[in-house]
Amino acid sequence: MKKLCMVFALVFAIAMVIAGCAPQAPAPAASEAPSQSAAASPSAAETTPAAEPSKAAEGPVKVMFIPKNQGNPYFEALVQGFEEAEKEVGSDKLVCDTTGPATAEATSQIEFVEAAVQNGYNVICIAANSNDALNPTFDDARAKGVKIVVINGDIPGSETHRDASILPTDFNTVGAAQIECLGATINYEGEIAILSATTDAPDQNFWIEGMKKTLADDAKYAKMKLVDTVYGDDQPEKSSTEMEALITKHPDLRGVIAPTTVGVAAASKIVQTKKLAEKISVIGLGLPSQMKEFIKDGTVKQFQLWNPVDEGYLGAYFSMALAKGEVEAKEGATFKAGRLNEFTIGKDAVIITGPPFTFDGSNIDNFSF
Repeated sequence: MKKLCMVFALVFAIAMVIAGCAPQAPAPAASEAPSQSAAASPSAAETTPAAEPSKAAEGPVKVMFIPKNQGNPYFEALVQGFEEAEKEVGSDKLVCDTTGPATAEATSQIEFVEAAVQNGYNVICIAANSNDALNPTFDDARAKGVKIVVINGDIPGSETHRDASILPTDFNTVGAAQIECLGATINYEGEIAILSATTDAPDQNFWIEGMKKTLADDAKYAKMKLVDTVYGDDQPEKSSTEMEALITKHPDLRGVIAPTTVGVAAASKIVQTKKLAEKISVIGLGLPSQMKEFIKDGTVKQFQLWNPVDEGYLGAYFSMALAKGEVEAKEGATFKAGRLNEFTIGKDAVIITGPPFTFDGSNIDNFSF
């Protein structure tokens, strides 16, 4: 993928920030989930200008990916996916570029959207920094025939201002997936605990409820007993302290689920230091860059997150189909996305990339975010 070099009066410094994936905050932590689509308010639907019907793109489809901020390893992984798709399809049919702000502020992406429109891009894929600050800019772009695809999250309450949204996974399945991930490493039996972030984190609590429901309803996990849920406040020191307390309090503990990148790394470090990998299995939602050492030395067998490379790859294929008029951004429509096969667009024009992705010794070296 070629990097578009744009000249602006202001020169941005590159900021290294952990992946932004939270439901509402402009610059969230990677352990948090991108928000799923909420129903658009009637007032938004009534006041949003209709997008200008665009003719099918002639020549190569030009796609601009605008991340929350530049220099972010998570979004660089999405770029890899766009690059893979362009190489696979050929630059005579698909051209993908990327540009974006140095910081993930609510309005920092506006000028980049405007520049992409001025430079003739057919589709803008954007990991929006705000649920509503970009609405007028999106409306202007769509009025000129440019498609707006929000990626790695959605803009709840503002869905009528974009054409479609691509989410990295179905967050309704995360809780159950985490139980299965741990169960597979402890032969589906024994005492388990949860090391979460904060007590009021909505995504964490939603996933924990899913874990509890799975344990209660699925006979496959009947021999797994949840004995404790503790909170490390997404701080390494507190998470480590809580993990040590779990080990002391529950001598028969077989496994720990930490659905937060901070917590799973802290818990893994304690198990590594105490040489308890044969006794206690740690899984959770983690970053490959944080977890690689634990996978390599056997402290952790596997963990999960979502696959941003696949998400970028999907974004490129969907953008091309949308711009060429091969698919409409409406519920029930289908399209093909290369090696990821066929997708069906869901309610509110939301597309799910896939189930939570499992990282282990067989694939950990393929990821750098």
